[in-house]
Amino acid sequence: MSEKKSNGQVPEEGPDGKNLEQSEKKESFAFLEETIKPKKISRQQGMKQFIRIAICGLVLGGSACLGFFALRPLAQHLFPEKTQVVTIQEDNQSEEDLAEGGDTTEQNDAQNQQEISYVQMMSKAYEKALTAKKSVVSVTKGAEQENWNAEATGIDESVSGVIVADNGPEILILSYASICEDAKEWCVTFSDKSEYKASLKKKDKNSGFAIFAVDKKSLSDATWSASSVASLGNSNLTEQGDVIFALGNIFGYAGGSGYGIVSSSNYKEIGRDGEYSVIATDMSSASEGTGILFNLDGEVIGMISSDIWKERGIRTANAYAISDLKLVIQLLANGASVPYIGVSGTAVTSGIQKEEGMPSGVYVIDVAADSPAMAAGIQSGDVICSVNGEKIVSMSAYRKLMLTLKVGDQIKVEGKRRGSEGYVDIKFDVTIESKE
Repeated sequence: MSEKKSNGQVPEEGPDGKNLEQSEKKESFAFLEETIKPKKISRQQGMKQFIRIAICGLVLGGSACLGFFALRPLAQHLFPEKTQVVTIQEDNQSEEDLAEGGDTTEQNDAQNQQEISYVQMMSKAYEKALTAKKSVVSVTKGAEQENWNAEATGIDESVSGVIVADNGPEILILSYASICEDAKEWCVTFSDKSEYKASLKKKDKNSGFAIFAVDKKSLSDATWSASSVASLGNSNLTEQGDVIFALGNIFGYAGGSGYGIVSSSNYKEIGRDGEYSVIATDMSSASEGTGILFNLDGEVIGMISSDIWKERGIRTANAYAISDLKLVIQLLANGASVPYIGVSGTAVTSGIQKEEGMPSGVYVIDVAADSPAMAAGIQSGDVICSVNGEKIVSMSAYRKLMLTLKVGDQIKVEGKRRGSEGYVDIKFDVTIESKE
């Protein structure tokens, strides 16, 4: 028996026996069960869409960055960064500990070792200075009349000197040629304060040094035992930071001593017919100070001169390296003249050769007036390539070769001179002279 509706009507049935009304409702909503597939996007369209999104991202990111930097000062002002507490490390020992006599063994071992090393180093320097003082003297002009000011103050016009040789009958002293001006007699004061007459062995105004001789027979046994010949060291081994000491007239009076370090050993002073390495120190010096520079082995490594960098207003004790003076000292000690032609120059480096197209040799910076070089025709800007057929590649090589020559020798100088079409060969015949 079929079901009836609540109102008493019987629902209609379809041919298949199903409820006709429910079948019609199902058919009316059949479209909701269909699957809608998205339209396929081509690869080209995908790339365009990706690029569009990337560009938008860049624009948005750039705008954000600009906005951040523009607003950053305002944000820092409104929201200041919290300051941190600054802590300064205290000393190893407080004032209370020092007052109570705190134990010094609590200090850092490494620092303590450094202090010990420094004390030992300075103690060694002092001991070496006591020995080195035996070779240092003071040279003064022989006065025709009594110098009462010197008698009263003990300070006389003098320059430092160092005993460099004993040739048998004479004690030879290296000093400064400036003391030779307007003087015919000289006096040497040794380390025991005794004074003896000295004669001028030889001088060289070009280098600025002279050798004085004291008759060995005139020296008392006490003076001779209190004196010694200095050891001339290898100044080429001197390096920045080396501990050194200086003796002599460094501070404007004879017998002074100073201790310090080498502040630099890399600079040179250009002179006539050579260049000299400069040993710069951190010690102060008088405006006309002179002295002898020693290393910790008690060896002479330099001759202090106030003329070094004087035009720059520098008032430190700087010295000409002794290794660059040894050949000059040898000539003067033997009474020989130091060769001179009057050229100031510097080596043409490989870098300059490439950049400027210059030939190898010594570039002439300047030629002294009334010098043999000027008389021969050498000019500033010339490049000296050889002397007597020997190739010249540096100023030191030029200097060594010059010091093997003798006054009166005629040498052949070959080089290059820049012309309108490049460098041309030049040759000169130069007669060696000396400046005494």
